[in-house]
Amino acid sequence: MLRTSSRLLSLLALLQSRPVWPGAALAERLDVTTRTVRLDVDRLRELGYPIDSTPGRGGGYRLGPGGRMPPLLLDDAEAVAVALGLRAVRGVAGVEDAAASARTKLAQVLPHPLQRRVDALTRTTESGPQNTDSNVADPVVDHTVLTRIADAVRDHERLRARVARPCADGSAVPDASDDVVRRADLEPYRLVAWQRRWYLVAREVPSGAWRALRVDWLDLSAMPQPRFTPRPMTDDEYTRFVVHEVASAGWAVHARVTVLASADEVRSRINDAVGVVEPVDEMTSVLVTGSDSVEVLAVYLGMLGLDFRVDSPPALVEHVRVLARRYGAAAR
Repeated sequence: MLRTSSRLLSLLALLQSRPVWPGAALAERLDVTTRTVRLDVDRLRELGYPIDSTPGRGGGYRLGPGGRMPPLLLDDAEAVAVALGLRAVRGVAGVEDAAASARTKLAQVLPHPLQRRVDALTRTTESGPQNTDSNVADPVVDHTVLTRIADAVRDHERLRARVARPCADGSAVPDASDDVVRRADLEPYRLVAWQRRWYLVAREVPSGAWRALRVDWLDLSAMPQPRFTPRPMTDDEYTRFVVHEVASAGWAVHARVTVLASADEVRSRINDAVGVVEPVDEMTSVLVTGSDSVEVLAVYLGMLGLDFRVDSPPALVEHVRVLARRYGAAAR
């Protein structure tokens, strides 16, 4: 029979492994009587763990929400996954330090063979920069802001925010004054992490229009806001909406290009961040894209390796004509 302290840990591990445990099943797994199970459950309750019990057929013990944080009893694969996952945390202020602290605590209790495995993975792998623009700092969002938004999404509570106008490098204006921000009342629906940034998908009040707003551009009001009746998208639409909004609106120059190829063929040749592809028929599609200049955009279109026609803007149409004459003269 296990000693009491070891048995309590084993009982906690079992309660974490599935929603409800009949008392007889716990007694069998722990090799004790059902009376001992009841006594051990009472000991855990005294330590601050909320364990609910339901009598009768179909009843049993359940680890309830709240209370103290229980010790996590991980198997070998889970322990390695957690250790590696904690190394990858970045981009959320206040979380990176907590992740480092959690890594230290985990390292202290890992069995030696597992610690050697984690050390080997740590020493032999590198995490490359998520931002390939070396002169632009990755945006960092405070974890309290993400938590505030998540609470509002859960509780269907509006958010009031000052939305900063971005600088040329994509960052928000520091200490933005009234002439470089707009105020918005928002019905928040989902947080989406994409391309090193956090976005809030929300409806703007009173128009009801959907918005994808970078969280690092938002200054949230601390005042409580009224509740709202949700009018959500389907779960799989939020990320697609963010990708579409960023690809179609996040450039200095916007373009609409008809490509003489299927949408699947065009998608296979571009990154999601480059543009949005809309099918027309089996042999034609429309690419909505952009860049910082018509010159750069014309080069990228040429690199598609597909026939295309520029529908807009006129400046890009003219620049493609200039390039066509220039390349034609160079080939003589």
